[in-house]
Amino acid sequence: MKRFLVLALLAALAAPAARAQAVSKTKADGHPTANTRSPTPTAQGAPAVSPTPASTEARANALTTNMQQNLGLSPQQTEKVRAINQRGVAAVESARTRYRTDPRKLKGIIDGVGQSRLEALKDVLTPAQFDKYQRKREEKMGVPSAPGVQGNAAPGLGSNE
Repeated sequence: MKRFLVLALLAALAAPAARAQAVSKTKADGHPTANTRSPTPTAQGAPAVSPTPASTEARANALTTNMQQNLGLSPQQTEKVRAINQRGVAAVESARTRYRTDPRKLKGIIDGVGQSRLEALKDVLTPAQFDKYQRKREEKMGVPSAPGVQGNAAPGLGSNE
């Protein structure tokens, strides 16, 4: 379950970073197009820039809006979930800045943030909403919901049919 949270948080937080990466397009003849962008300073090896509070809040709001639409949150739930998401995103961004050179420590912090976020969401969502949230996360992350169900049978064990 921790792996789900980590992946969900990383996916949500990595999306803006992925868009900021350098994009280099070429035409069929091998020449660059007119809208080629140069790499960002971070992509060139410069120190990472701390995320702004506005970008952190925007990510938390996007997560909240998505959850509101998919789970049918009440206005009271929406505000509680927004606060939970803002704390979670801010904590992960802070950890990324602080522990960017220590991946093990960073993973531990992200796991803890994800677990505490999940517990807080469990207290706010109804059991039906929480189950739906868990199913959606599993689908999004491509993780099978039934234990032991993988796409292909193990070598030498035949098929699942």
